[in-house]
Amino acid sequence: MRTLAVLAATLVMACTEAFFPFISRGKELVWGKPAESHIASILEESKCLVDTAMYATMQRNLKKREILSPAQLLSFSKLPEPTSGAIARAAEIMETSIQAMKRKVSLETQQSQHPTDALSEGLLGIVANMSGCLPYMLPPKCPNTCLANKYRLITGACNNRDHPRWGASNTALARWLPPVYEDGFSQPRGWNPGFLHNGFPLPPVREVTRQVIQVSNEVVTDDDHYSDLLIAWGQYIDHDIAFTPQSTSKAAFEGGADCQVTCENQNPCFPIQLREEARPAAGPACLPFYRSAAACGTGEPGTPFLGNLSEAPPRQQVNGLTSFLDASTVYGGSPGLERQLRNWTSAEGLLRVHARHSDSGRAYLPFAPPHAPAACAPEPGAPGAARGPCFLAGDGRASEVPALTALHTLWLREHNRLAAALKALNAHWSADAVYQEARKVVGALHQIITLRDYVPRILGPEAFRQYVGPYEGYDSTANPTVSNVFSTAAFRFGHATIHPRVRRLDADFQEHPDLPALWLHEAFFSPWTLLRGGYNAWRAFCGLPRLETPTDLHVAIASRSVAAKILELYKHPDNIDVWLGGLAEDFLPGARTGPLFACLIGKQMKALRDGDWFWWENSHVFTDAQRRELEKHSLSRVICDNTGLTRVPVDAFQVGKFPEDFQPCDSIPGMSLEAWREAFPPEDKCGFPESVENGDFVHCEESGRRVLVYSCRHGYELQGQEQLTCTQEGWDFQPPRCKDVNECADSANPPCHASARCRNTKGSFRCLCEDPHELGDDGRTCIDSRSLPRASWVSISLAALLIGGLAGLTWTMICRWTGAGTKATLPILETSGVTPQLRCRKRRAMGTAQAQDPEQDSDGKEGRDTHRLPRAL
Repeated sequence: MRTLAVLAATLVMACTEAFFPFISRGKELVWGKPAESHIASILEESKCLVDTAMYATMQRNLKKREILSPAQLLSFSKLPEPTSGAIARAAEIMETSIQAMKRKVSLETQQSQHPTDALSEGLLGIVANMSGCLPYMLPPKCPNTCLANKYRLITGACNNRDHPRWGASNTALARWLPPVYEDGFSQPRGWNPGFLHNGFPLPPVREVTRQVIQVSNEVVTDDDHYSDLLIAWGQYIDHDIAFTPQSTSKAAFEGGADCQVTCENQNPCFPIQLREEARPAAGPACLPFYRSAAACGTGEPGTPFLGNLSEAPPRQQVNGLTSFLDASTVYGGSPGLERQLRNWTSAEGLLRVHARHSDSGRAYLPFAPPHAPAACAPEPGAPGAARGPCFLAGDGRASEVPALTALHTLWLREHNRLAAALKALNAHWSADAVYQEARKVVGALHQIITLRDYVPRILGPEAFRQYVGPYEGYDSTANPTVSNVFSTAAFRFGHATIHPRVRRLDADFQEHPDLPALWLHEAFFSPWTLLRGGYNAWRAFCGLPRLETPTDLHVAIASRSVAAKILELYKHPDNIDVWLGGLAEDFLPGARTGPLFACLIGKQMKALRDGDWFWWENSHVFTDAQRRELEKHSLSRVICDNTGLTRVPVDAFQVGKFPEDFQPCDSIPGMSLEAWREAFPPEDKCGFPESVENGDFVHCEESGRRVLVYSCRHGYELQGQEQLTCTQEGWDFQPPRCKDVNECADSANPPCHASARCRNTKGSFRCLCEDPHELGDDGRTCIDSRSLPRASWVSISLAALLIGGLAGLTWTMICRWTGAGTKATLPILETSGVTPQLRCRKRRAMGTAQAQDPEQDSDGKEGRDTHRLPRAL
């Protein structure tokens, strides 16, 4: 730890030494040409601050296999995948740089007679480029083949050709109302102690939980209408459309304070303060918490900077997943993660499954790769407190709770079941074609179950008609991007519906005799926190009346005691947090939400549906026959097809009594895949060529002719013609080939940190570290392993061997010299484990005795004494 502290301090001092001199050069930065020459230095110092904090974080994570606290488990569940992590790091560097510029501008404003905070758009563009943000702020390159209308991209990009970033993964969440930052740019409400809102300080979030939300387990009752699967599906779908990763660092950018222990608000540390009387004995004064990762730029491409720093966009959070209901939970939201999830040796387009374990032949999710943090419970019988790997799925939170893991497993099996059946129907399909068709069907089933079966029960029939309504076709003006208020507040209503006991049932839906129920804290390791936005502002957004007086509040919240506690804590109605206010509202008839959350959830679901070019009801996505079959399917049918259960409720979300409300699986309707059978046209002379190595093709039609579109696996680039068209003479071009990409040659965006050495491998790369360093959690940065280098151990071993040999030789010489008058041949002693010093001393004593009594040698006493030596020693 001392070494780590010294290293961190050195890095911080190095950053500070180079950083602060530029603070004093405000005039040059704002007014003069030399400003451009300083941008690179400012960016380097910002990188230094961010990377120092990240290094300290990864160094602390070396203990990740020890017993973890709930906060650390939460951190593991919120870790971004590599693409999101690279974007988050770039955004943090960019934000740190801009804040440094704001300080310079502020300094110049105080010193100059002509104050200004204007910076050229060109300089800000340099910041975006050098920080690594610019590639993620520019419009993505959209495909121009016939597949553009057949299958959605794994990133969700290019769904809307006029706004190709709408709904894409690793872009900013949408803002339906302007953010309310205490500094107008970055600091969330509650950041500055003593800051007043409407004349009052905000209450600590922990006190809101303790005084308003927290109840005893005994008062929690079961829902008498809907099953626990309704809650599980809500969490599962939330993980399909939104993932806001935490900051890549768990230490402060300036100073390197550990967010696990500090109680000061130092970006990204945002600890939850505890009042003294609410703290446990000798416990901490706060609970660790981290800010969400920032997004690279906000607003439309090309308009994040208006040439005026005061108008630079406020901090926005990034969504690591696609916003669409597209089964990102199954397939991921980036090419890199998709690559890990697919079974590339299968001709049936299957997903990877667990190699060692299965459920009576039915697949389990695979484990995460070895370099991933070991955050889950160890395998039974594992020694000590070592943590084990978590499951690998399209979303990193798949192992949070058993119900969530079960749904992930269910859909993994459903994809593989569909893929195998589709391949059997269409033997001529390539592996990629089977995979894409199965993925398309699974995505459609997610949409059907959510909008047909789930959302109406959450909103109630009246709110569903008002905010969602029937599908009227694709709307190119509807932005499907998930909003901040939906992701972090409205759709978190389900956290208050979770039962404190996790029951484990047998095949007859009775309490399992060998698997007793678990307390929630034994199965769930992801705590939540409160979003701090104004409740009344969101009611106004939804056209609901603002609540200005205690009487108004009682209209929305029937419980007068709850309303009184809320007003007592917040002092002013406009200070009430949106999550708490929406949660406390009385339910609408037949719903599980109040008016505010029904509005916010309904508006978001309508946008997700109407703004999705690949929505299953859009006429170009499926044929009429395929849509009719899809409508027959249900979650109950998926359960029947992928578990050992033989009886299920017709409606999986409805509470039922076993066995009277359960139906045999044979009577549960489902779709027929015959609608997906494809035949060659009789005049076809082309057939299907074999797949290229490290690539594949998918077929489609263009102008009535059959077309093959080739693609390469992640880590390879296409060389040759991407699209082949069937003509009267056959295919118009030869198939292309896939060439390995040398990622290590990319100097603009190097895949490994400067501390590591990059080695290109086939289809990928490896970041290598010099002994005794090892790769950190990000897989690209080398950190000190806190152990001696292997070469040092070899040197120590050789030195020990040499010293031991010299010592033995020395003692032998001494023994021979001191025993010069004795026999030349000495008896061999049975002295296993005896040190050379003792052995030599005993021999000298025996030699002296022999000289004094020469007859001892003839009667054998010497031999007897020798054999007793080990016992005496």
